[in-house]
Amino acid sequence: MKITLCGSIAFYGEMLEIKKQLEALGHEIKLPPAEIQDENGNMIPVKKYYDIRKSGDNAEWIWNRKKQAILAHFQKIGWSDAILVLNYDKNNITGYVGANTLMEIGIALYLEKKIYFLNEIPEMHCTEEIRGANPIVINSKLKDIS
Repeated sequence: MKITLCGSIAFYGEMLEIKKQLEALGHEIKLPPAEIQDENGNMIPVKKYYDIRKSGDNAEWIWNRKKQAILAHFQKIGWSDAILVLNYDKNNITGYVGANTLMEIGIALYLEKKIYFLNEIPEMHCTEEIRGANPIVINSKLKDIS
């Protein structure tokens, strides 16, 4: 199966590990980029870019890259058979799903892709929208993806 991983960039290390495990099960995996181009054209780690964004800097290049990353990830969802949402704990929310990931769930729903959640659906402002997408919760059992 072709799977695109979705979730907060704060979980990038976990994404790399899940990618390895899914590939060992025979799946093809796409995930967000490991690097982003900075304002000088140099490639920087995506985690550093994430930290710059979270610092409150509103430089135009930051938001241009964000838009590019969003659109590129939407294309990966179009390529895939399914998405796997890596919803770990963040911001004192069990199974956190951020706004960007919610948009990705919406794209997957629209494109009629299977939607898997690694962990239980969180109780937060968008719980109804998530439940409405009818995701399959696998409770960290990657072998349940089919």
